Amino acid sequence: MSTQRKAEFAESPLAESAVVDFLQQHTDFFERNADILSSVRLPHVSGGTVSLVERQVSVLRQKDMKLERQLKELLQVARDNDVLAAKIHQLTLALLAAKDIQGSLACVEKALRTGFGADQSILVLFADPEAFADIRVGRFFRPTERSNPVLKAFDTFLDGKTSRCGQVRDAQRDFLFGEDTNEIGSAALVPLGKGAEIGFLAIGSADADRFHPGMSIDFLTRLGDLVAGSLKRF
Repeated sequence: MSTQRKAEFAESPLAESAVVDFLQQHTDFFERNADILSSVRLPHVSGGTVSLVERQVSVLRQKDMKLERQLKELLQVARDNDVLAAKIHQLTLALLAAKDIQGSLACVEKALRTGFGADQSILVLFADPEAFADIRVGRFFRPTERSNPVLKAFDTFLDGKTSRCGQVRDAQRDFLFGEDTNEIGSAALVPLGKGAEIGFLAIGSADADRFHPGMSIDFLTRLGDLVAGSLKRF
């Protein structure tokens, strides 16, 4: 519409009366179309009822509060990511300094327990247990043959070839954390190597919401790649 046509429309008594008639017949129009208020310019009119400009200010204030909340959430995510990046960096340096596989396993176990706040963690390595009989890192390290029937409980995860988060099934919990363990509310399963070719890492938490299916797995993927790369050195 041209500027001239817009001016003629705005000055037309018929057009204005049509708008007035419409608003009188649809008194809740601005309630149902609140987004229009952010672009409407009206003088303030005080009185016993809320004026249109007051309603407009209220809508804009609500939008501002929503944006402020979103900004705070984004800033918190950025801070959390910075903390995780620093911890990954520290773990990388520790793994580079490790002289053997036992040293690497000890670094990962300590990082998960003290740096990443894991209530329990297990590293399952697909290998002959006899070949690692001299490794001493407590219950954290679990070497086992890939053909072990107990691992059937993890087939869906292993076939998926990506990290999974959420509650673990009883058979999974019993194998990883022990049959008498009831304190694991949620867990993250992290493949080690392409398609979990060398094993996987299990991180358990007493908090049922700590690891959930909707969370980002980028950090877990990086952690898995780092640990797998370290173990492959030996």
